[in-house]
Amino acid sequence: DFGRSSELAFVVEPSDDIAVQEQPLILYCQVEGIQPITITWRKNGAMIVDSENAFMLANGSLYVSRFQRLRGDGSSDEGEYDCMAQNHYGLLVSRKAKIQAATMSDFHIHPQNAVVEEGGVARFQCQIHGLPEPVILWHKNSVPVNTDNERYTLLPKGVLQITGLRAEDSGIFHCVATNIANVKFSREARLTVSGSHSTVYKDPMILVGPENLTLTVHQTAVLECIATGNPRPIVSWSRLDGRPIGVEGIQVLGTGNLMISDLTVQHSGIYVCAANKPGTRVRRTAQGSLVVQAPAEFVQHPQSISRPVGTTAIFTCVAQGEPPPQITWLRNGQILETSDHIKLKNNNSTLSIYGINQADEAIYQCLAENSAGSTQASARLTVLWADGLPSPPQSVRAETVSATTIQVSWEKPLQNTKEIIGYVLHIRKAADPVEMEYQEAVSKSTFQQLVTDLEPSTSYSFYIKAYTSRGASKASEVTVVSTLGEVPAMPSLFIKVINSTTVQATWEPSIKLGQHEGFKLYYRKVHLSQYTGPVLLASNITAYNITHLDASVVYEVKLLAYNQHGDGNSTVRFVSLRETVERTVLNPPCDCMKDEQNNKTSTTGIIIGIHIGVTCIIFCILFLMFGYRGRLLMCKNVQEQLSTPQIPRSQRSATGLVLNGATRRDRDDRDLNGKQLDMNELERLFPASPSQEQQEKGMTSAHSLSAPHDETQISTLPLDELSIIEEQPDPLPKNPHASSPAAPAPNHGFANEG
Repeated sequence: DFGRSSELAFVVEPSDDIAVQEQPLILYCQVEGIQPITITWRKNGAMIVDSENAFMLANGSLYVSRFQRLRGDGSSDEGEYDCMAQNHYGLLVSRKAKIQAATMSDFHIHPQNAVVEEGGVARFQCQIHGLPEPVILWHKNSVPVNTDNERYTLLPKGVLQITGLRAEDSGIFHCVATNIANVKFSREARLTVSGSHSTVYKDPMILVGPENLTLTVHQTAVLECIATGNPRPIVSWSRLDGRPIGVEGIQVLGTGNLMISDLTVQHSGIYVCAANKPGTRVRRTAQGSLVVQAPAEFVQHPQSISRPVGTTAIFTCVAQGEPPPQITWLRNGQILETSDHIKLKNNNSTLSIYGINQADEAIYQCLAENSAGSTQASARLTVLWADGLPSPPQSVRAETVSATTIQVSWEKPLQNTKEIIGYVLHIRKAADPVEMEYQEAVSKSTFQQLVTDLEPSTSYSFYIKAYTSRGASKASEVTVVSTLGEVPAMPSLFIKVINSTTVQATWEPSIKLGQHEGFKLYYRKVHLSQYTGPVLLASNITAYNITHLDASVVYEVKLLAYNQHGDGNSTVRFVSLRETVERTVLNPPCDCMKDEQNNKTSTTGIIIGIHIGVTCIIFCILFLMFGYRGRLLMCKNVQEQLSTPQIPRSQRSATGLVLNGATRRDRDDRDLNGKQLDMNELERLFPASPSQEQQEKGMTSAHSLSAPHDETQISTLPLDELSIIEEQPDPLPKNPHASSPAAPAPNHGFANEG
């Protein structure tokens, strides 16, 4: 295991460049690692042979003496260059450097003559293509424009803006384009400033809005926006997505141009320029998109590793950029081809090599590339191999035991068996990729293993390795065998009674059934031995109606799944249709007219009950009103009595119970204390004393009030027709509840005199 300094790696890689015609060009390449190291160069994938025009320097750099964009034989020095470094441990390829010739085209947009009124805005533009991007300067009357004048704004793309025009701004303008390839002059244009400043109102108008731009991070973007109007409109900027533009690196050029320095990916978006009339909501807008690209760069580099023979090696390479980079893997400078034991996952960011051997020892490179640039990272795989390891196990055999079990047997290796500490059996479905393989460890004294929990009718591959404390042997030969077929599992069966002669059998499809071709359905009367069926049903059928059944007997229904290996176990259900017939007899169809009539009757009864309740409450109140003047009210004239509804005991008011209880308690107190009613006091309260005959009638009425039914009658009469009698003691009632004392009578009237 070597240190980092021993790894073959690039210290300096060639970079993109723009070369000048007939001038020399140097592409740098510097490598470190264990010597000897050989460096070679390629252009567009082809090896470069040293020649008079291009050859390699002693430090590994490539020197081109006279760069030619196009030679006489049709060849060109333009293209993609990379350098390769190789030592004993592998080969390494640098990033690709794009070399282009410096050029400058003719102007394809020249400035145009303009006549603008005083106080207005003038705009000149010239445009030219070149590599590198030409620098454009403006001249007025053959003298460079004074950029210190705040009214003059020069934009990088060859635009000159003049605001608040004055008479002295008139003149002849042209632009000058310069780069390392050439210097060129545009045609001239005349600016004429006419008249005086106008005071006529003009709606805001955007003369030129922002263009769509695609730039790279760290560059500078200038979004142009020039507006006119009277009064002069206010120019503002915003993002269409509502996010803030920010302030860092943001600058306004002239009266409304937006400049963003040191671009990042977060600056990408659609920018909106708005020209607002001051103090109003009148506005005009224009928008342009800014796309910021970022060259590919690594978030996680692959790391060099050392692994024993037969194990798995994993390299991880994570890159980011805008647009997202594509990742390519190289093995010793050649594009890596995937196979059964070499797999790429997670969008090529993970390289897995299974069951490594000596041939897998190499330098593996991860290349990340997008439209903004490319980069590379490398790692070395060292395969550990110790002398004296066991040879592969011999005579590996696999025999099928059942649909889910296979027995694997082998013999010990022929060489170096003393240090063996165990064996590892590698198991995989033959149709699965290598990464789906799993292992089972076995002791060194065991030479057979029963592999269980397999899937029926499935092919499996097996191989064995012998392990020591210093490493594993090479893999044995691979043997492939299939498990036996299996009949399907029992289906779930449900029976639903449809009517007195039909039932429906339903079942659920399930992966637990395994591979099945269809279903078989049987049914019979339970007292018979012969089944009706089988009814053959396809594997996608999940319901079947059994008709023309006898409602007086019980049926047995049986369902099973079958396949090419035979019939599975059946599911049995019993069903009786007798209950359905009985429910039909016991529950005839409803008579809707009769039910409606019953509902009406019930409603009428509720209304009558409410009236009776209200009447009872009224009479209870009347009873209370007259109760405080005497213990019992009697009717003198029977013919004029108004009978009232009799109220059962259960519905009497609590107040009525108190009055009756008070009368009974007063009587009991009189018997115990020997007190007599003061008749003179009664005569003083009621001077019209009744006759003896009336008293007898009153007594008869009083006895009728205290009859065993314990019901109270109340009559409403004039006060002069009422008489008070002395109540005679009654025998104790038989009802124990009636003899219990009630609440005391109210504390007023004659009730307190006794």
